[in-house]
Amino acid sequence: MTKHSWFHVLLLPVMVLLLHACSEPRNKLDAVKRSGELVVMTLNGPTTYYEGPGGPAGIEYDLAKAFADYLGVKLRLVVAENMEEIEAAILANKIDLVAAGIRVTGERKKIMRFAPPYQQVYQQVVYNKNNRRPRTVRDLLRKQIEVIHGSAYENTLKDLKKRYKRLKWLSLHDKDIEELLRNVWQDVVDITIADSNIYSIHRQYYPELRVAFNIKGPQNLAWAFPKSLDKSLYNQSVKFFRKQARSGDLARLHERYYSGRVSYFNLTIYRLRVQNRLPKYQQLFEAAGRKYNIDWRLLAAMGYQESYWDPNAISPTGVRGIMMLTNITAKSIGVSNRVDPKQSIDGGARYLRKLIDRMPKQIKGKDRLWMALAAYNVGYYHVQDARIITRKQRGNAHRWKDVKERLPLLSRPFWFQKTKYGYARGYEPVEYVTRIRAYYNVLVKVDSTEQEQQKSDALDFRNPAL
Repeated sequence: MTKHSWFHVLLLPVMVLLLHACSEPRNKLDAVKRSGELVVMTLNGPTTYYEGPGGPAGIEYDLAKAFADYLGVKLRLVVAENMEEIEAAILANKIDLVAAGIRVTGERKKIMRFAPPYQQVYQQVVYNKNNRRPRTVRDLLRKQIEVIHGSAYENTLKDLKKRYKRLKWLSLHDKDIEELLRNVWQDVVDITIADSNIYSIHRQYYPELRVAFNIKGPQNLAWAFPKSLDKSLYNQSVKFFRKQARSGDLARLHERYYSGRVSYFNLTIYRLRVQNRLPKYQQLFEAAGRKYNIDWRLLAAMGYQESYWDPNAISPTGVRGIMMLTNITAKSIGVSNRVDPKQSIDGGARYLRKLIDRMPKQIKGKDRLWMALAAYNVGYYHVQDARIITRKQRGNAHRWKDVKERLPLLSRPFWFQKTKYGYARGYEPVEYVTRIRAYYNVLVKVDSTEQEQQKSDALDFRNPAL
């Protein structure tokens, strides 16, 4: 063997080692970029991640997606069922990070590395504004209080009971926080306790709810990373949140999710707007009704529920126009300008017609229409999840009366964790359909009165003696 050949033989193992070293990721950040995806664990819920009518939503989803974009990779979400599953994944180093509205505590710091907090929350005493406001814990001693069994809220009350011996509450196993807030709104119970971010999301749907005072807080919410010597990905999250704060993107995200339009149900104001606002758009509703074979008065009722017939309406979540179309929905039905009244009304009617036609053929008559309306609000697949639950409970999945009783179950972890599309604000589509039906009935009555008056005027014109 020549001297040159010996040189190549000796050099080959060195080259193999160098190539192997180059192919191995240097750290966690490098591994994420090489894989092309960021694996984020979250929880299904209104303050974290859920499937909305326009696609994935939730403040944690939006932040995680923005971080993945910041790193130049795709986002892959892993949905956990509870905190125990999250802690196990963190300890096993199976995920890149957790974005699930986690409270920063001393105990959790032992097993997790927390990014800079992006939000502070308080535990708040919530009451109905039609009742007298409690101002201190002493004012709660004679109140009917309901909280979720085993929750942080119950732990707070237990701590307070050491000082206030007469403090009592009802601890519920089979309820979720939305149900308890709804009970306070309906004046079924005096008081419940909720985190400030949860209250902010739900208050827009239950406008009579008010905060009496903060009973505990503040507590920081932050992302969690596996605790290891490698801080490369964690360090990028620190830079990311600094950028989010400086640009105002984080503040805008909070505004989007926590400052929604309060939905009042006031038929007196509605009747006034039927007279002074509806006439501007009635011909557009009538034209869309003829085009898609839908009663124009129902479309008008939808338009009022969505925007109060305001063509420039915009929600914090980005839906716009009289029929409040999402960007995704608008594109799918060919609407280029959501604030143009004609395009919005035509697009909303077209989308409703698509939902009506898409419903399973076993659903007949008005049931088909009410379920399509619910799908317009909460999404087609969440309605189908509710129908599956209805069947499991031996109800009639083809009747709106039965399905609307199960839709609220989509906000309960026990049920939504068993569904394909997860959490949804199940009470909202039920309220949505109920209000549209009420608005529709008013329009039918007004329209009938006007038609009778027109007939009477015509008779008077033909025969002045009448």
